[in-house]
Amino acid sequence: MEHVTRPDPRKTAALSAALSGAVDLGALKARADAARQAAAAPAAAPSSSGDNGSAPWIVDVTEASFQAVVEQSLQVPVVVLLGASYSPESQQLATSLTRLASSSGGSWILARVDLEQAPRIGQAFGVQSVPTVVAVAAGQPIDAFAGPLADAELSAWVQRLLDALRDRLPGIRAGEARATAPAEEDIVEDPRIVAAEEAFERGDYAAAQGYYSQVLATEPGNELAKEGLAQARFAERAESVDPAVIAKADSAPEDVEAQLAAADAQVALQQVDEAFARLVDTVRRVYGDDRDRVRQHLVGLFELFPSDDPRVAAARRNLASALY
Repeated sequence: MEHVTRPDPRKTAALSAALSGAVDLGALKARADAARQAAAAPAAAPSSSGDNGSAPWIVDVTEASFQAVVEQSLQVPVVVLLGASYSPESQQLATSLTRLASSSGGSWILARVDLEQAPRIGQAFGVQSVPTVVAVAAGQPIDAFAGPLADAELSAWVQRLLDALRDRLPGIRAGEARATAPAEEDIVEDPRIVAAEEAFERGDYAAAQGYYSQVLATEPGNELAKEGLAQARFAERAESVDPAVIAKADSAPEDVEAQLAAADAQVALQQVDEAFARLVDTVRRVYGDDRDRVRQHLVGLFELFPSDDPRVAAARRNLASALY
């Protein structure tokens, strides 16, 4: 084979057009199926070598597994690198593409083909020189170039590919989101939140409240601390509530303390609507400081649930009606 050390951009379009006519995916599938049945070989798994790229979207392809890889081009572009181990240019390009693919989040797949081991894939693409790179989307070759590229040019080529296909292939945006999401180890946790969660887990609800309150003293808008404080306060109360208080409260509707305790017991028993209704009814019956205590207690129970919980929304409307 002729070794191309530098692609001629003027030939890129012609090469892509030639590949579109040269590749018979149906025939390739038939050959792949036959090879798979004969060898009983599974589809290629992602490389396990950290140096070669261990992401699941970097695969070393055989004739038996190639069709399965091509089928993934219905979701994301598949960049097929057709090279050979004897070609330094192939190794150089493989290193560059692997590095790019490793950080892609799976917005595209790198399929590495050693033509010495899988010559029929090269024949199907009509490859005349190594390395050759072919982009496949929706099962068809759409672009190609021969020879190595500088890293900046290679990155730009991949980006143009993604830009052109982003609205057509659903997996591109998902992969890009993975690529830009912060790594778990990059997320810095607030030690006060960690301490609060640990205290909560061991049942030290007072300590948990203290840690969450520290956070809120400096960050009043910290939603995690708000939710945690509400949970810790409720857990401390619920721990000592006797479910028998519900019957006591039913028999003594003017006993504000019994109503508050009964509402806690009902929430702990997952009788959320009943707990909310109890306190709204109590707001209607009492006045002054007692009314404010009941209102605050009910609002505290609201904080145990997502703000869009329909039970909370309904109870808020009922509370407003009871107050005004």
